[in-house]
Amino acid sequence: MSDAPGIEIRVLSTTEEFERAVELQREIWGFHELELLPVRFFVVAAGVGGQTFGAYDGDRMVGFLLAIPGLKPTGKLYLHSHMTGVLEPYRNRGVGRMLKLRQREDALARGFDLVEWTFDPLELKNAYFNIERLGAVVRRYVLNQYGTTSSHLHGGLPTDRCVAEWWIRSPRVEAAIGGRTPPRPPVEAAIEVPVAIARLRRENPREARRVQAQVSARFLELLGEGLVVIGFQRTPSAGVYLLGRWSPE
Repeated sequence: MSDAPGIEIRVLSTTEEFERAVELQREIWGFHELELLPVRFFVVAAGVGGQTFGAYDGDRMVGFLLAIPGLKPTGKLYLHSHMTGVLEPYRNRGVGRMLKLRQREDALARGFDLVEWTFDPLELKNAYFNIERLGAVVRRYVLNQYGTTSSHLHGGLPTDRCVAEWWIRSPRVEAAIGGRTPPRPPVEAAIEVPVAIARLRRENPREARRVQAQVSARFLELLGEGLVVIGFQRTPSAGVYLLGRWSPE
């Protein structure tokens, strides 16, 4: 994997490596102590079939990924990718993509076909990455999943989240990670999020919350009708989620 020259993805296994991943949580999200995933959680994840990867620039860890195995009510096994973070100077350089591709490689080798994670629908760059670059889809939406956190990145807003489904053996994902437009069915609806939401979070939290509430209501309405997020487009003024009918089978 050579997306980011000079960056190496390694499996994390020692206490010292896990401690550095905890420190990265402070640096990336600014979480208070009680909100940090502790070293012992990394130890447990590594010991029960989860994934603990670090992105290194030389000897310095500049990003990490943590996932744990999950079990659906139907009995289906999958990986829940709980946290992926990259230090600000290393963003937009392909480091996050390297971590996700290593995750997929490892998951395929162990027989998984589904990886899930949550993401903030107001983070438009991340949405584009998840849906168009990785080929994930969204069929579920959760209101205030983690409560209001201390992270400056969350802007004091409720943590409303899309649930990304990454069907790692699908033609859709193969196309996306190969740099091609993922195949998708006809678009039946769209949800627009204004680009200005990033500024509103900093300067006008009340207006940001109003926009968030409208976006969340629209997601719940359309996903409740059986539609699925199958694409994402960017315009000068908005990020646009595209929805249609889709099934992993």
